[in-house]
Order: sequence, then structure tokens, then C-alpha cells
Amino acid sequence: MVATISALFDDYPTAARAVSELERAGIPSSDISIVSNNTDGWYDADERSGVSRRVDRDGDGVDDRVEGATAGAGIGAALGGAAGLLAGLGMLAIPGLGPVVAAGWLISTAALAVGGAAVGGIIGALTQSGISEEDANVYAEGVRRGGTLVVARVPDTERARYEAILGRTAVDVRARETAYRSGGWSRFDPAAPNYGPDEIRRERERYGNRVV
Repeated sequence: MVATISALFDDYPTAARAVSELERAGIPSSDISIVSNNTDGWYDADERSGVSRRVDRDGDGVDDRVEGATAGAGIGAALGGAAGLLAGLGMLAIPGLGPVVAAGWLISTAALAVGGAAVGGIIGALTQSGISEEDANVYAEGVRRGGTLVVARVPDTERARYEAILGRTAVDVRARETAYRSGGWSRFDPAAPNYGPDEIRRERERYGNRVV
């Protein structure tokens, strides 16, 4: 039996480290997906070679791969997408989310992307993969507001183990949903205007990248 686990992260570097931990714990790259907001252009891929020239998710002007390399072996490579799932990062435009950087089985489904255009939308892709509609709406809104979503297929018998790996640094989804609703949000709207770079920066400042 296979279970689907998922988690929302406030920034790509944190999500990338979680992906790398899942891979080290035995989950194949082919069973993990990542979708990250790219409105602020933190990921800059050369159109001819597909090689990332810049990874500056925190906006401090320093390539995150350099920062990561000083924090621990393997982290810099993970941020740069040098191996595993992260090596397959590609740029897409998804209605309701705007420009994203993504990789993995989730974005290959007909429900999410066909030639870069959404068919059925991200909510359909998430619910078809086994995620509740309630969580799918919060995840989609979280990515819309600058976050990064990780979804993985894992052995059902070891689900708790892998959820614990993601949960170390993931957003508290119920708390984030409450915060969204307190601001008048009710559910993800794919027709809503995309967030701009300044709006995303304010979102990050509001939550302070709080994790549980």
C-alpha cells in the first residue's frame, strides 16, 4: 500500500532540504514532487541549457548554494538542484499560482500541467493524488503567496516516519489556514490575480517563516 504525504514550506531552501532528507531516508526521487513560487525570480534558468544561474530565495543577494555549503555537507547541492529530484526543476506558469519552479510526478499529471498549461488545476491534481480538498486549497494558496509544496508517495506502513521528516520544518497548515481565513480568505481561487514580488515579500514578513 502507498500513502501520499504532503507539507507546505515558507521557502524553497527549507523545502529542498526536506526533499533531500526524504531521498536519504529511502524515498526514490520519482516518488517526490515539489512546486515552488517563482514570482520574485529566485530561480533563473538559462533557456538554452536549463542550468540555474542564481538561487537566492531569501533575497539577500548571496547565492543560497554558497550559504548552504557553509551550513553542512550536501545542503548546497540540494539548494542548487544538483542531484535527485531537484535536478529536474523546470519553470511553469500555473493559473492562480503564477510562475513556479517544479519537478516530480505531480506536475506530470494531466490534471496539473500539459505543455505548461493547467488542465483541471492544481486542486484537481492534489485531490486526485489523495490529498483532502481542504488541505489542497490551503497548499495552493500557500504556494500562491510565495511558499513551496512537497508531495511524496511513501509506503503506508512507514507513513508516520516520513511525515515526521517533513514536519520538522513544515508550516503548521491548520494555523496558516486560520490566519488566511482571518484575512477574509475562504478557498483557493485560480482566477484571482497573482501575487506580485512585493506582496510575497510582505507575506513572508508577516509569518516570519515560522515553522513547527
